[in-house]
Amino acid sequence: MRHDPLIPVIAVVTKIRVDTPDVKTFRVVGLDGKKPFEHIPGQCAMLSMPGVGEALFSITSSPTQEDYIEFSIKKCGCVTEWLHAMEEGKQVTIRGPYGNGFPVDTAFVGKDLLFIGGGIGLAPLHSVINYCRHYRDRYGKIDIVYGARSKADLVDFEEIIDQWCQEDGISVHLTIDNAQPEWDGHVGFVPNYVQELGFDTSKTVVMCGPPVMIKFTLAGLMDMGFAREQVYTTMELRMKCALGKCGRCNIGDKYVCKDGPVFRFDQLDELPDEY
Repeated sequence: MRHDPLIPVIAVVTKIRVDTPDVKTFRVVGLDGKKPFEHIPGQCAMLSMPGVGEALFSITSSPTQEDYIEFSIKKCGCVTEWLHAMEEGKQVTIRGPYGNGFPVDTAFVGKDLLFIGGGIGLAPLHSVINYCRHYRDRYGKIDIVYGARSKADLVDFEEIIDQWCQEDGISVHLTIDNAQPEWDGHVGFVPNYVQELGFDTSKTVVMCGPPVMIKFTLAGLMDMGFAREQVYTTMELRMKCALGKCGRCNIGDKYVCKDGPVFRFDQLDELPDEY
């Protein structure tokens, strides 16, 4: 039977992990106990509950995870509040995957990669990073710069420390906005930290985080000598129906859901100013 992305299917939340005070990660499988669908890094899916609502989220697990898919979700609205209040074993509906992912099998191959994330912006990067870790020999050196307001707000902190930081060829640079007694790492905002680290301008950059972080980090990268063609981001927060039907993510001749949500910054430069 052909999978129809318009039709939600019933899924089960088998595990809920508390990542930060307002972020939880939800592990989802189909009623048959298997992964609901295949995806590529950077794609999204709709989670919904009849009578509550529907919302789009980045798939944070890597496609190389064969048994389930995961979503790291920040509590910030009626759907996310309902999800945060649910218990393991409860059912939701899911449809997807949607959008175009990152070019992990084409443009990224053979390149040194620089991932830059802020806060919950690590969620869409998580899938890409773990995909590149799984196929480590396809890529060059990997640098990850990640920051949040505090240590408690760093998503996937245990995985970062116990796995990412322990692997050869991967350098992780963590920072928090303000000093804390229990934090002995770097203190400062992500844009400034990126410039302090002074990366080689041959790297391909993948960036996601709050708009103000992206704005100033991009400006810093340009000052360092990076080209806009080297920098990718994802704009899934602008997607609504995810199918190009409602038109709410349309701008110029582009639909974020059909032409993105992954874009290079030189592609975004071609869109009208209000974007």
